[in-house]
Amino acid sequence: MQVTIARKAHFNAAHRLHNPAWDDNRNREVFGKCNNPSYHGHNYELIVQLTGNIDPETGYVMDMKKLSDLIQEEVCERFDHKNLNLDTAEFYALNPTAENICVVIWNLLRAKIDLNKQLKVTLYETERNFVAYEGLA
Repeated sequence: MQVTIARKAHFNAAHRLHNPAWDDNRNREVFGKCNNPSYHGHNYELIVQLTGNIDPETGYVMDMKKLSDLIQEEVCERFDHKNLNLDTAEFYALNPTAENICVVIWNLLRAKIDLNKQLKVTLYETERNFVAYEGLA
């Protein structure tokens, strides 16, 4: 039986969308207010979903406490109340768009979750803007 479990988490972070290969005008045209040189922030909502077989001994796809701890360690402690451009190695040379943040989070979690479980990460940048990533097809 394949069952999907999900865990929500939150973190707050600042960022600036900017392509250093472009001039200031091109960056403003493409990224608008998100290119503010003083950065801007979001209250991100993260949903992590795992799909897998129910363990007959525990009744779990994965212990939710372990999943919660993993998200806290790998995502929240790394990104919460940080300037993604300046304070994190992951975005030093990678534009911290919602799409890129979502993929980075997926990769961080994928490295710690059994490969026999499907992983989907959904990241809400605002109530209306969100992205999802399930890995390579």
